[in-house]
Amino acid sequence: MFTTRPEIAGTFGVVATTHWLASQVGMAVLERGGNAFDAAAAAGFTLQVAEPHLNGPGGDAPIIIHDARAAAQHVICGQGVAPDAATADRFASLGLDLVPGTGLLPAVVPGAFDAWALMLRDWGTWELPEVLAYAIGYARNGIHIVPRISTTIETMRPLFEEEWHSSAEVFLPGGKVPGPGTLFARPALADTWQRVLREAMGSSREARIDAARNAWYRGFVAEAIGKYYRNNEILDSSGRRHRGLLTTDDMARWAASVEDPVSFDYHGHTLLKVGPWSQGPTFLQQLALLRGIDIGAMDPLGPEFVHTVVEAAKLAFADREAYYGDPDFVQVPLNELLSPAYNDTRRALITEKASLELRPGQIPGFNPQVDHTASERVALLNRAPGVDEPTVARLGAVGGDTCHVDVIDRWGNMVSATPSGGWLQSSPVVPELGFCITTRGQMFWTKPGHPNSVAPRKRPRTTLSPSMVLRQGKPWMSFGTPGGEQQDQWQPIMFLRMVHHNMTIQQAIDAPSFHTEHWPSSFWPRVARPGKVVLEGRYDAAVLADLKARGHLAEMGDPWSEGRLSAARIEADGQMFAGANPRGMQGYAVGR
Repeated sequence: MFTTRPEIAGTFGVVATTHWLASQVGMAVLERGGNAFDAAAAAGFTLQVAEPHLNGPGGDAPIIIHDARAAAQHVICGQGVAPDAATADRFASLGLDLVPGTGLLPAVVPGAFDAWALMLRDWGTWELPEVLAYAIGYARNGIHIVPRISTTIETMRPLFEEEWHSSAEVFLPGGKVPGPGTLFARPALADTWQRVLREAMGSSREARIDAARNAWYRGFVAEAIGKYYRNNEILDSSGRRHRGLLTTDDMARWAASVEDPVSFDYHGHTLLKVGPWSQGPTFLQQLALLRGIDIGAMDPLGPEFVHTVVEAAKLAFADREAYYGDPDFVQVPLNELLSPAYNDTRRALITEKASLELRPGQIPGFNPQVDHTASERVALLNRAPGVDEPTVARLGAVGGDTCHVDVIDRWGNMVSATPSGGWLQSSPVVPELGFCITTRGQMFWTKPGHPNSVAPRKRPRTTLSPSMVLRQGKPWMSFGTPGGEQQDQWQPIMFLRMVHHNMTIQQAIDAPSFHTEHWPSSFWPRVARPGKVVLEGRYDAAVLADLKARGHLAEMGDPWSEGRLSAARIEADGQMFAGANPRGMQGYAVGR
């Protein structure tokens, strides 16, 4: 099987991320005696500087960890909640039937800082200044600009110059788009982090980390965000200017939390995902459907594999649309959605022909609600720049949308994290802080009564979806990918090819992949393209013809265009392996 690079192997530790700087930072922490949690936090903060078009300090970060000492897995929820003022009535009073995709209105509490800090406090060993030193250094001295950063800024340049002036000050230094290969510094961001560290006083490591969290959520950072969102009207994707709803009090009331992962057993493996406040359980539902089908007998690059996996995804994501939401607010019938009886019935819907319908299942006591107007909103996509996660947006040559971090250390600790949000193209920079705030609130529906309807202090149903796998009950692999709706399409494809076709991590990442856009997107303007399937351009033309004959609205994409996966695994003999995506020329795995 062709690969672009070797699968990294070692016994001391491995790190894989979506940017080489973060991978090397994570490995440097391991080499200096830090554990996987120290390394992942340092890599995560570094990504906020290295990939500002894909995540930022004001973003989100769901994390799954394996604690080797306790032999336990946990989810750290770095998905912030809606402001107190975010209600369906409030959006209706503004004449909005969708939460805008950009600007101030879609902001929720930015959860990334607290998620990384909580993980560091409770499972790490390093002090926060040690962990942040790498990111501060890059913010102060500059990072190497990759072409996609320049392209993203160029796409946004007219809006920055005409409307989002605080973003122009940061991302158009000297009034110009920073060119590929140049150094790009973020001095205001470095100043913000260093002020947080100055205020992080305490008698113990834990107390100092908590003091930093307080500075962020109950101190000067929260005050600057509240002031900016209260006092400014900013143009957003609705075509109008709006003030923000996020306040200092909203920041102060929230903290990252720890919860149990959701799991599903499949062919000797146990998949762990975050809860139904994300799309993560759709991965588990796809496995529940595919468990009754002989995937191993299929050519992993053939049309039968593509058709079967796509049809299973359509059914699982239809249930996401109908039933998923923040379980602190709504009852989500996960036990039923993952049960053998339910999936036996759903599996019978997979035939030799492509379905063009959005078909959630029927569960007694529940009233499934799905949006059947999403396919009519395609024309809205190009209304304003920066409206969508650009993996599937048509915003010039912009690509990518999120980041991912995988770490395994010599003690067997493991981290899978998918930080995102706070993109430079999604909301204006808060001037005193030097960074943007997440617009994850666009994932809420404004229609009352839906499981994912907007409500105060509720988590939006995010697409962010890290993964972890146990093999025969022992931690085996951490993996994930950017990609919005594609995250829980590309990940199952990779996993199935490893489990059923004996591919290595790197082989499974490099193999050509695919996705469908059949259901409503989680991003403004919530478009659906029923039946659409995109094959990576390296597929044989006969596969495309076969899919079209089955009724798929299939098309061929560019040769290296599907997925930005990374992964790390550990085998029973203690060997560790890691791989990362060659697409985009940024992701790397390192280890020894």
